[in-house]
Amino acid sequence: MNNVASILLLVFLALTFIQSSYEKLFYWQENLDFMKDHFAKTRLKNLVKLALIHLVILELISGILSVVGVIELLVNNGRTFGFYGAIFSSISLLMMLFGQRLAKDYDGARTVVIYFIPAVMAVYWLN
Repeated sequence: MNNVASILLLVFLALTFIQSSYEKLFYWQENLDFMKDHFAKTRLKNLVKLALIHLVILELISGILSVVGVIELLVNNGRTFGFYGAIFSSISLLMMLFGQRLAKDYDGARTVVIYFIPAVMAVYWLN
């Protein structure tokens, strides 16, 4: 069990992004309405639906790769899937950070950074 910290981080990322993408998919209209309002005064106002679609896809990829990464670590000590799960998680979070900063939602941006730290730790440990 040399990979306990990496496994815990990947489980964290998997739970975070699978749950987040689930909510966005199954409560699509509520999320879209919130995002349209949130970005109404930004340059993204006409791109909200497309941005949300991209974010959901990246979150799903992040979560799935993180789950497969946990399995890979447990089965053969491999790090490839987990590494890419952490990379995609970091990219997803950077997209969210960009949006929050653009919308001048500094509390939201601060929250994203809290998730970004373990994602980057996972990238570092799995590299």
